[in-house]
Amino acid sequence: MTRLSFAATFATLAAASLALAQTATQQDKLVHLNQIQVIGSHNSYNLGFAPSEAKFMKMRNPKGYASLEYSHKALTHQLDGGVRQLEIDIYADPQGGRYAHPLIVELTKQAGLPADPDFDPNHEMDKPGFKVIHVQDFNQRASCMTFIGCLREVKAWSKANPQHVPVFLLIESKSGGALKDVPNSVAALPFTSELFDALDKEIRSVFSDSEMVLPDQVRGKYPTLEAAVLAGKWPTLANSRGKVIFLMDQKKDSPTYAAGHPNLEHRILFTNAVPGNPDAAFIEENSGTKAEIDALVKRGYIIRARTDEGTVAARNNDTTRRDEVLSSGAQMISTDYPLSEPSEWSGYSVGLPNGLPARCNIVNAPAGCSDALLEPNAKSAGTESPVHHP
Repeated sequence: MTRLSFAATFATLAAASLALAQTATQQDKLVHLNQIQVIGSHNSYNLGFAPSEAKFMKMRNPKGYASLEYSHKALTHQLDGGVRQLEIDIYADPQGGRYAHPLIVELTKQAGLPADPDFDPNHEMDKPGFKVIHVQDFNQRASCMTFIGCLREVKAWSKANPQHVPVFLLIESKSGGALKDVPNSVAALPFTSELFDALDKEIRSVFSDSEMVLPDQVRGKYPTLEAAVLAGKWPTLANSRGKVIFLMDQKKDSPTYAAGHPNLEHRILFTNAVPGNPDAAFIEENSGTKAEIDALVKRGYIIRARTDEGTVAARNNDTTRRDEVLSSGAQMISTDYPLSEPSEWSGYSVGLPNGLPARCNIVNAPAGCSDALLEPNAKSAGTESPVHHP
């Protein structure tokens, strides 16, 4: 190719790129946060069990172990692979060290099994602050062991990829005391309003308010958060691209988090709320039908639904639930097996067409919305979803 023809080709490509950027910018002004759909991972931090831990768990409770036999790669790897919703389970540990010595280490030793690699070689569990754990004492290996560590990893990825659609961060506050029928199990602390204040403070130590989608921003001048949501006041992509949004995974702690903040004033997380309540903006429908999900989406709520649970569908490639959720308008479609991490047993995975990280919501997106413009520079996950979407 001559220098002249190369220059002409480069100019053509540059012009096409500029036109694409301009078109994406125009679309960003029309598409709202609740009018897209993304794939999420379940227990995104979970590294699963070390070899002797796995053997011990199989001996103790084979059925229970089978339901927990999944794991994920680092958060950065998942985000690079197209995941745009992460779930992080947190335990309160204001003094530090509460979860530093999981019981399973001693139990595997007593069972005569070889020692596993140290689950916390850098002693992160000794530090005060929220810890990232699936089940205390038994399933504690995580790719980021402190909540702060997870947040910093997400922020670093976000800064390196500033044009991403908003990343949904689903936070599950784990409590409930000690494990039943497990002597010497450490008790998980209950979440109080004061601990939730500390949680908000920990999040704000990593993300500024301008880097998050917050309840106050959505509510604006409306009397309640729900009123704003029902009026279609979720921010557009133009006002939320490159940001993160925090949501509460379970309903039981929502009243405590909202106490004194009925509209989530000055709070960070959107509660998993009940329609009709002033804080209602986000609702989980993990086992909801397509009709139930779509009805809520049409009203303006953001919905999370799961496509698989307990490794069952992944073992026999049962796509029934996956197909139902993918045919719905759920904005967060959560799985243990995103395209970049298919099932080792059957190849089962969950993704959007052409491996895109986001698509226009098939229930409520504005006419003319283009999937390709939601993240024009994103890499495909490399595997086209086998599901045919309407």
